[in-house]
Amino acid sequence: MGGTIAAMAYDEELADRIRGLVAGEAGLTEQKMFGGLAFLIGGNMAVAASGQGGLMVRVAPAESDSLVATTSAHLFEMRGRQMQGWLRVDSEHLGTPRELAEWVDRGTAYARSLPAKR
Repeated sequence: MGGTIAAMAYDEELADRIRGLVAGEAGLTEQKMFGGLAFLIGGNMAVAASGQGGLMVRVAPAESDSLVATTSAHLFEMRGRQMQGWLRVDSEHLGTPRELAEWVDRGTAYARSLPAKR
């Protein structure tokens, strides 16, 4: 049987772990974006299995600096610019269910706090 195998754009196992944590969340949708798989609540991104590995988490912009200073997260960078309110957590800091759940909870809580997009 011929054919090629496409490279995975994101960590599907991580996406499945996230899916298990957000199941039952009202207004939940999944969308491929930024080379990864984003989980949105009311149209607002909460978290994503990043195409560069690890997790992308949306948080209140005012919390970004303190979270970077006190956790394993770092600011997400887009086109060389650091983005307040968008954090990256590398895969090695998501190994336990609790580690991942803390970030997913943080992202979903923030997305829930935003007005739903129409």
